[in-house]
Amino acid sequence: MGAESVPRREVVTGRPSTDRTGRTRLPRPRPATARADDDSAVRSLMRRQIRAALTATLLLAASLGLLPVLLRMLPPADTWPSIWLVLGVAPYPALLCTGAWYVHRAEGNEGDVTAR
Repeated sequence: MGAESVPRREVVTGRPSTDRTGRTRLPRPRPATARADDDSAVRSLMRRQIRAALTATLLLAASLGLLPVLLRMLPPADTWPSIWLVLGVAPYPALLCTGAWYVHRAEGNEGDVTAR
């Protein structure tokens, strides 16, 4: 096995840009300040997304955690047979509302960062 010339691997994402003479231009490196701004924006977005996720988790834990208290306050199951209705239906509005709020909040957070 001899020393063969192996071509350099390149990632192609589109047609290469050329200047007026037809030579391929290399992309300009971004200034370090732009990269630092991007890093801080990403960190800020991550903090906001984590805060929204923790808020949604706490809302669900509080609302669904109170379900046993509600069931304890209801009459015994033999006089009130629709206890399964409470167990089967009551959690879903809380799940849907919290999920819709979280998606709206997450998209808003991402929109704030991309609008900069």
